[in-house]
Amino acid sequence: MDYRNGSSLAAHAVRAIVARLVRFRWVWAGCGVAIATIPAMAQQDSMQGGAVAATAMGAMLPQDMSPWSMFMGADIVVKAVMVGLAFASLVTWTVWLAKAFELLAAKRRARSATRKLARADNLAQARAEIESGWTRQGAVAELVQAATRETGRSGDLAAEGIKERLAIALSRIEARAGRDMARGTGLLATIGATAPFVGLFGTVWGIMNAFIGISQSKTTNLAVVAPGIAEALLATALGLVAAIPAVIIYNVFARAIAGYRALLSDASGEILQHLSRDLERQELISSVPMPRAGHLRSAE
Repeated sequence: MDYRNGSSLAAHAVRAIVARLVRFRWVWAGCGVAIATIPAMAQQDSMQGGAVAATAMGAMLPQDMSPWSMFMGADIVVKAVMVGLAFASLVTWTVWLAKAFELLAAKRRARSATRKLARADNLAQARAEIESGWTRQGAVAELVQAATRETGRSGDLAAEGIKERLAIALSRIEARAGRDMARGTGLLATIGATAPFVGLFGTVWGIMNAFIGISQSKTTNLAVVAPGIAEALLATALGLVAAIPAVIIYNVFARAIAGYRALLSDASGEILQHLSRDLERQELISSVPMPRAGHLRSAE
């Protein structure tokens, strides 16, 4: 009887221990599952937090990166630089348009008047042909008028002195015509030389503001830095847009004005040749002796 009671008690104790082990097994399994899911949950939370931060950052970044939007978002100093460069570009193309028509018309008049000078037999005929057509308002017409005035003032003086004084007067007219034609081209040279540096100043100022914004936002994300740097680089781009056409147009005008002055020099040479021939004709006429009245009666 005691034996059976002892056996039953031992069996009951074994079953209790097994039941507890089973319960502990499920508890430990649950703990393992919980521990395994903690990193996944943390990773998911971090991904959700990053997505929220990216969404907030995307909301803060400018959505439109067109040149106009970059101009509107730039600093006031960078805006002033961009406006100045745009105005300089407008001045460049205005000077090009006005000076191109002026230079083209002046070269056509000078070329036509020089051809008329070459065809004429004397200075009076050349003056009549030049002042009868559309070439009467050009620089060559002024050269011819200067030659006419000088011959009228120095009719009783030596021929060499007349040629020398006329050469001086013609050279002064050529220089004045060249200066008048070159008026405005110096502005192109100034724009071409200074516009890149003005644009660079705007870029440096914009990049300084971009770095200040980086320090204030405490982030080095390229998406945050890029808009400010792009706005700054737009100033350099505008500086090059203003400078490159200005330099090209200035060089073209310099060559064209040199050609125009060469045409005036050719016209001056033709005028001096006509004057030299006219003076020699006058000397020949004055050197021919006039027959006296007594010789005429004896010949009769």
